[in-house]
Amino acid sequence: MSFPVTRPRRLRRSEAIRSLARETRLSAHGFIYPMFVCPGKNVRNPIASMPGVAQQSVDTFLEECREVEQLGVPGIILFGIPEKKDSLGTEAYAADGVVQRAIEAIRRANLNLLVMTDVCLCEYTDHGHCGIVENGEVKNDPTLELLAAESLSHARSGADIIAPSDMMDGRVGAIRKALDSGGFQDVAIMSYAAKYCSGFYGPFREAAESAPQFGDRRGYQMDAANAAESLREVALDVQEGADILMVKPALAYLDIIHRVKTTFGYPTAAYSVSAEYAMIKAAAANGWIDERAVTLESLLAMRRAGADILITYAATEAAGWLAGR
Repeated sequence: MSFPVTRPRRLRRSEAIRSLARETRLSAHGFIYPMFVCPGKNVRNPIASMPGVAQQSVDTFLEECREVEQLGVPGIILFGIPEKKDSLGTEAYAADGVVQRAIEAIRRANLNLLVMTDVCLCEYTDHGHCGIVENGEVKNDPTLELLAAESLSHARSGADIIAPSDMMDGRVGAIRKALDSGGFQDVAIMSYAAKYCSGFYGPFREAAESAPQFGDRRGYQMDAANAAESLREVALDVQEGADILMVKPALAYLDIIHRVKTTFGYPTAAYSVSAEYAMIKAAAANGWIDERAVTLESLLAMRRAGADILITYAATEAAGWLAGR
């Protein structure tokens, strides 16, 4: 049927009608808030390139966790800045590491938050790469043992979900085996299954102090030109035991989010990364855009593409906006 019988505008006449016909909805229940924990007490180091985001000591971090819980955001993902770095990233899997202490503090505080932990070595190594380096090359297989040890350490501290971001081949299987052998069969794995080597990570590397000291990460993170490869990467992680699949970055990779969700049907996460957040903040600060409108529209686009879970630095702000605050 065509005009005048068919008039699509009939379902756009008022907010009540638009709401009834709306296909995709945003909810704070799907948000995950990234947080950076560091050593010390009463520390809050703002990240200049990410307004509103800071490195925080465990005591200060707990205060913000309470705010996250009150806003209805169900969980956080933790990144750690260690007291010291070395070639093997030993602070990543130390029992008293900063992430381990942060998890334990959340558990003692009885906060109703899902605790996810990023598992990688780049924040903890003095060379800034995501694995063991030998003769200038990141070695895949020796790195798996350290990633498994880090994951097991997080699980022992009380993490609900382990999120490996290193992009080493076979790491999901190695982590699953370690968790199961350690009695943590119920700890889930959210794999950074399709993680691209991206220019959108710049502000994060300031926040996590994880910039590589030589070279780059093209040898293990995915090429931005490749889409079919992402499905092969994701399929491997599914075979190895991943429970949730992540695409990173999000906004420039909506096609990948859609492919992953429609192909595999697994719970799918989109990581709206640091530069996505920083660009909106910068443009809004200059009066060029409406921060609230653009943030919510961007997150809605990720949901529309197929993402069930949105990892975003704007989680608390967006949750407040959605609640009418």
